Amino acid sequence: MYQTRKIGVVGQGHVGAHVANSLLMQGIADELYLCDINEAKVTSEVQDLRDSLSFVPYNTKIVNCYDHYEELACCDVIVNAAGKVALAAGNRDGELFFTTDAARSFAKRIVDAGFDGIFVSISNPCDVVCTELWHLTGYDPKKIIGSGCGLDSARLRTEISKKVGVSPKSIDAYMIGEHGFSQLAAFKAATIAGKSLNELQAENPDKYAFDHMEIEELARKGGYVTYQGKQCTEYAVANSAARVCAAVLHNENAVLSASTLMTGQYGEEGIFTS
Repeated sequence: MYQTRKIGVVGQGHVGAHVANSLLMQGIADELYLCDINEAKVTSEVQDLRDSLSFVPYNTKIVNCYDHYEELACCDVIVNAAGKVALAAGNRDGELFFTTDAARSFAKRIVDAGFDGIFVSISNPCDVVCTELWHLTGYDPKKIIGSGCGLDSARLRTEISKKVGVSPKSIDAYMIGEHGFSQLAAFKAATIAGKSLNELQAENPDKYAFDHMEIEELARKGGYVTYQGKQCTEYAVANSAARVCAAVLHNENAVLSASTLMTGQYGEEGIFTS
């Protein structure tokens, strides 16, 4: 019997609304449950998404939950996109108190209502908010996933692609660590079609010799290039969240640079990181 795929999205700002749109456009969800503390905003987003149904792959039920978070308990996946991007103008940590306060308003209510699915959190600072969700609810930390360095890894592949002229989809490279300024590029593990960047550089230095530190910095600060022109980031982070949702719902066993709980790796425990 067909299993209905239900996804909730908390927060309908720049990012949350685009997450809902990405899920709709990619046909990832059969039912979308949208929440926001601004009733007019969530009502308008629900209307706009419903008006898009003629143009998307599959018909999708779209539910306006306003701030009735308990209604999300039926979901397989809940995306936490609650935030205030203007506070992150200089640093992702700028949203810290807003996003953790927001989590306190809904996380335990959802879990207490019987939620048994997966939290996918993209609110910044991503790793801290994931840790807070865990502490607030006592929920199984294996069911809390942060988007983490997934977007940063995409930015790294973009920058490498621009240097070498190969599609980002053919580049296997990851940013790891904090979804923040301390993240780093795992260049030793980076490959293109199974060959390491060092091997490719030795074979064709004119094409593959580039400054790794420069590329790492461009990937690390890429979001602020986006932010500078429009005071938000929205498309790529939304698609990053949709990618995690798809991997979970299809049980892909995919390898992603996502934020998960450290349990002793590298001598660290009790915090989330990629």
